[in-house]
Amino acid sequence: MYFVRSILGILLLTVSLNLTGAPNAASIVRHRSNLCLPPWCPFFFLQDKTMGDSKALDDKYNIEAAEVLANEAQHLPITEAAPIYEQLLTLFPTAAKYWKQYVEAHMAVNNDDATKQIFSRCLLNCLQIPLWRCYIRFIKMANESKGLEGQEETRKAFDFMLNYVGADIASGPIWMEYITFLKSLPALSTQEESQRMTAVRKVYQKAIVTPTHHIEQLWRDYENFENSVSRQLAKGLLSEYQPKFNSARAVYRERKKYVDEIDWNMLAVPPSGSYKEEVQWMAWKRLLAFEKGNPQRIDSASSNKRIIFTYEQCLMYLYHYPDIWYDYATWHAKSGSVDTAVKLFQRALKALPDSEMLRYAYAELEESRGAIQSAKKIYESLLGDDVNTTTLAHIQFIRFLRRTEGVEAARKYFLDARKSPNCTYHVYVAYAMMAFCLDKDREIAHNVFEAGLKRFMHEPLYILEYADFLTRLNDDRNIRALFERALSSLPPEESVEVWKRFAQFEQTYGDLASMLKVEQRRKEALSRTGEEGASALEGSLQDVVSRYSFMDLWPCSSKDLDHLARQEWLAKNMDKKVEKLALPNGPGSVDKDYAGLISNSTVSAKVVNPDVSKMVIYDPRQKSGIETLPSTTSSGVPAAYSNLSNPAAAIVGGGMTNAFDEILKATPPALVAFLASLPVVEGPTPDVDVVLSICLQSDIPAGQTGKLGTSAVQLSGGPVPTTSVLSGSSKSHPMPGGAPFKTTRDRQAGKRKDLDRQEDDETATVQSQPLPRDVFRIRQIQKSRGGTTTKARGVTTSQTGSASYGSALSGDLSGSTG
Repeated sequence: MYFVRSILGILLLTVSLNLTGAPNAASIVRHRSNLCLPPWCPFFFLQDKTMGDSKALDDKYNIEAAEVLANEAQHLPITEAAPIYEQLLTLFPTAAKYWKQYVEAHMAVNNDDATKQIFSRCLLNCLQIPLWRCYIRFIKMANESKGLEGQEETRKAFDFMLNYVGADIASGPIWMEYITFLKSLPALSTQEESQRMTAVRKVYQKAIVTPTHHIEQLWRDYENFENSVSRQLAKGLLSEYQPKFNSARAVYRERKKYVDEIDWNMLAVPPSGSYKEEVQWMAWKRLLAFEKGNPQRIDSASSNKRIIFTYEQCLMYLYHYPDIWYDYATWHAKSGSVDTAVKLFQRALKALPDSEMLRYAYAELEESRGAIQSAKKIYESLLGDDVNTTTLAHIQFIRFLRRTEGVEAARKYFLDARKSPNCTYHVYVAYAMMAFCLDKDREIAHNVFEAGLKRFMHEPLYILEYADFLTRLNDDRNIRALFERALSSLPPEESVEVWKRFAQFEQTYGDLASMLKVEQRRKEALSRTGEEGASALEGSLQDVVSRYSFMDLWPCSSKDLDHLARQEWLAKNMDKKVEKLALPNGPGSVDKDYAGLISNSTVSAKVVNPDVSKMVIYDPRQKSGIETLPSTTSSGVPAAYSNLSNPAAAIVGGGMTNAFDEILKATPPALVAFLASLPVVEGPTPDVDVVLSICLQSDIPAGQTGKLGTSAVQLSGGPVPTTSVLSGSSKSHPMPGGAPFKTTRDRQAGKRKDLDRQEDDETATVQSQPLPRDVFRIRQIQKSRGGTTTKARGVTTSQTGSASYGSALSGDLSGSTG
């Protein structure tokens, strides 16, 4: 029945995933809980159903999914949680927190055998304090009822634990717990009491010279302990260990800076190049460099122990980084522990079985220490089957056989390797050059190149390698024959480098006639591949420079060389670019394109330049469904609205009112007329001098501002702007809806309204006069008006410039209400 329910649950989850698409890990777990899926389903199903093939590697190490499944497994019975933990730990074998959850689940049901098995799998590879404290807790529980034998087993477990993780900066509680355990041991005789005190003293003396978070507390406890035993003895011991403690405390403070940069919750995933991963890599590198420097100046054995501990901790988080494995192994090899380095390479290849770099490094180590057969097995593992063998593996194995077993073994394997379907021309080149340089046998090398030429005549690089070999032999006759054979079979588009090498050869070994002949043939052959046509056949000064240069010596200056290169580029690309751009833009665009080409002659020919003649200024008002304001006949305003309203709105009828035109309704007519007089400019930044000159020469309507109610523009459906709109006060402003917004001041008695009109009339008599066009006269008027202000009934109106249209230069309205 349970199996049937499981199958039905999987089918229902499949249907829901097909309907909703690929979900995240949380939804998978939610579906699994609701549909009673079996314990073996979640992670396999998460990989197979929700993950595409293109993201297989990333999805395989999905940290979010792993966290969700681990949290779910904590709430499941151990029989259902065990498959989940096994799957998680297969992907994250150094995740100490998952091991801890897994072992605690077995400890909760008193499954001692399974607990011991899990500890044996994870402890030595996961040097993390919480996991090891869980281990010591299990040991104490298991030996609690065994009396003296159990106490001895617990003491050995403490020693075992401190031997591996006692150097951790967070190991202070473990040292304290061990000391407390030793103090709790019964002493039935004076001798046993003395042995117990000696054991406690030794642990204290180790703890106070270990840089941990609790080093100062351990020192205080040690002082109290020694003073409680014997004050006279304590004085000598404390004075002896005080400098060691001070050194350890100073190292702890430095060590803590490096440790704080490390993310201790990070899961080991393959490197993806993310910023966080790079930061963690650098943090571990800095910590390793710090430990290798032996800052505490302790003995080399203790220093090496700390370095090993740091490397092991680093591999918990950078498990998939081959450089960390290589550094760790080579450090052991340089320290004299070659056997340990070999074991590390074996661990590394188990962690990263697809890493060819580590295999070559491992084979190199074995060969360097004389283990030829072990190295040969590593090379043979790289070869694998004939189908998946790489060309590089063939070449490196031939070289290895030549070094270790001699010429005949290398020759025999080459004859077998060339029959492989994956054999490329590289194998022929490598073996031929090995026979020529190492065996000093030019005949075999020549025969190998000739055999390869029958198979790889279509490979330009092989032709060039063969030509280099013949050049070393000074065989100019066969070199020319090789070039002729190759160029007769290679297509023109693949023969560029061969022609170039042929021309260089003639420049070195040929006479002037042969040199010029090859140059002309090269141009004729390559002209058929390009679009230059007959222009490519013409000679240029570049050809002379190429013929008469040698190494880094040139027959011209660097400036002349740059000029020639620029001219060559222009000759090849200018006509083509102008032709392409002239078709859509018409004849008039050729000059512009030519000028742009000259200014950007250093740009690569592959860059596609935009057609700037079709560019227009971006206008966010160009939207459909917008109509312009109705035209009016008032003075100055029709032009203003015709220039400022949306040009696209005139085409679309009956649409929504443009928001910009609504703003124009609330704008004073004088300001609208001023804006309408501004010119249409190109680009976002107009010429300031042009704008200022137009402002000085424009005729802005400035009639009787006090009487403007009868002559001002009346917007469609809106009121006539009052004098206060033009004078800068805030008595009444036209709103988009058409009704004026009246302030408290507008609702005063008639006497106060009459006073306001009188003030406005007085202002109009001075400021409604047309401004002169003389700039000097304008400045005099501004100075005379600048100091005058009118204060009435708490309202202050600045008289700088004109109250109706602001300053003649800035156009700013000035007015404030107190």
